[in-house]
Amino acid sequence: METQLDPMKDDLPLMANTSYMLVKHYVLDLDVDFKSKVIEGSIVLFFETGSQYLKTSSAGCQSQFDDTCKMRASEPCHIPMVNVSTCSSKMEYNDFAVSGKEEEATSDENSNHSNNEQASGISGSKDCCDIENHGNKDFLLILDCCDLSVLKVEEVDVAAVSGIEKLTRSAKQTSVSKELKNLRNRIVHELVSLPADRWKEQLYYFTHCSQAPGCGELLFSTGTWSLEIRKPGIQTPADFPHAIRIWYKTKPEGRSVTWTTDQSGRLCVYTMGSPINNRALFPCQEPPIALSTWQASVRTAAGFVVLMSGENSAEPVQLREGVLSWYYYVSMPMPASTFTIAVGCWQEVKQQSFKQTTAIETNTEFSLPSSQTDFRWHEEICGHVDYPCRFQNPAARLQAVIPYRVFAPWCLMESCKEYLLQLIPQCLSAAYATLGTHPFSRLDVLIVPSNFSSLGMASPHIIFLSQSVLPGGSHLCGTRLCHEIAHAWFGLAIGARDWTEEWISEGFATFLEDVFWARAQQQLSHDEIKGQQELRALLRWRRLRDEVQNSEEDLQVLRPKKESTGELSESGASVVKYGLKAEKIFMQVHYLKGYFLLRSLARTIGEVSFLASLRKFVMKFHGQLVLSQ
Repeated sequence: METQLDPMKDDLPLMANTSYMLVKHYVLDLDVDFKSKVIEGSIVLFFETGSQYLKTSSAGCQSQFDDTCKMRASEPCHIPMVNVSTCSSKMEYNDFAVSGKEEEATSDENSNHSNNEQASGISGSKDCCDIENHGNKDFLLILDCCDLSVLKVEEVDVAAVSGIEKLTRSAKQTSVSKELKNLRNRIVHELVSLPADRWKEQLYYFTHCSQAPGCGELLFSTGTWSLEIRKPGIQTPADFPHAIRIWYKTKPEGRSVTWTTDQSGRLCVYTMGSPINNRALFPCQEPPIALSTWQASVRTAAGFVVLMSGENSAEPVQLREGVLSWYYYVSMPMPASTFTIAVGCWQEVKQQSFKQTTAIETNTEFSLPSSQTDFRWHEEICGHVDYPCRFQNPAARLQAVIPYRVFAPWCLMESCKEYLLQLIPQCLSAAYATLGTHPFSRLDVLIVPSNFSSLGMASPHIIFLSQSVLPGGSHLCGTRLCHEIAHAWFGLAIGARDWTEEWISEGFATFLEDVFWARAQQQLSHDEIKGQQELRALLRWRRLRDEVQNSEEDLQVLRPKKESTGELSESGASVVKYGLKAEKIFMQVHYLKGYFLLRSLARTIGEVSFLASLRKFVMKFHGQLVLSQ
């Protein structure tokens, strides 16, 4: 890493040591309590051994956890370990620093975001001093975590699940599975490795494994930005438990969610796109490389509706009088930062049923432009990890308008009916005509509370829109909707490998919102559409000029980490440069510079050719992370 910056001031640290253990699936089981403003429950994480450990162990190095193991001369070994030969209540770290340089971990006493009830304690009845001294160093699993009260961490006995043994009996022995001497870890390895055509079976076993009993508490400690977990005597990631359950609760002041009231004065809570992402909602691995699937059961009082990033349109199940449970899942691996939840007294906005059905049927047979019908879809091979991909699904490839729903507070339902409900199928069709297959199978659109600080935010299967877009008529509402729909391809299906390159998401969405909106306004002439686009370009240019003249030069760079963009420390930890800088959230420079770069390319080679190249890019890189190069 190039510079050692103050993470409490400017940079967001990504602490998870993903090079040694990589989360593949989360199972959340949560209760939402509006009286205490707390979300409480458990999360089960399923891991596979990380690539860095497998690489070095297969190369003949006994273990990275051996001090004599030689690492690359240019870079120190950044593996967090706990020295159990000392009898101190304070964790020790050898050669671990987010910046790639040796430094002391920031103590909670010096932090504005202390976790005092957990900072110095180890879970359960044991203290650090109670551990037997074997004179060795234990492997330390580090998760991204902030503003959470962690109550207990335990290993999950997945071997206790009925019928699970057939996974290990029928599976072919791979080099990875041979490395895993522990039966439970072999089971998890086979489970996370099931092929895409067995995703329903995989989801079934994830559910039952998450409900399996615990088989021993694990030691843990929380810091300002992380949760650190270890099992005494376990010195390598391969031997560390690959399925763990964490019992925790959020804090009312936690920065991943906001507790508020909607425009009708009713209580609600939602993830509002915090700079710290979801680490104050659940312990996770935040680096983008940690692509994972998830499923969640959320219980709340009757009368509340739970919306979430999920492939299914959840229907509530009554558990007991006054309590409903909502269940969602995803089968496409994505960064944990894209997980979104909104719980409130939302009302579904519906038109007369025949109108929406007609719109969907008409648009489902929307013909692709001639430049796209030339694609031989069945010959395309996806470059991503194995998952049930819509780009390989013949029915999905013909679906111009995916199923959609609109939710809003009661007082805004009529405003949503007037414009928003009619615009969604037009914008979805326009997006399909431009880029082809929708990456996600359905879409919910929610009008979020008035404290939402942006005009919109896109997450898998769900878009948040500000109430501010509703009074602006079809133009403001339509362009913002097109921008957020564009993120399904650029930002979600194709993500930035380094979050500092946010222009890959925002620049493309800003450019494509004009393209989508032009196609959605079928009643306008070519000259009228071009006039609109030139006016918008002029307004953007003025905004960009003003920002360049009145902001720090370092914040104007599209690749602030320059040549070190995408680099990680040995453990997989990194920082998002300026990720916590207050003024950055108000800036549009990454949107606007990205937009003008793409506009220039489109003008140079012609818009038709440029859009054809974007379709090829989407086909090649969906489901993957990319850098500017």
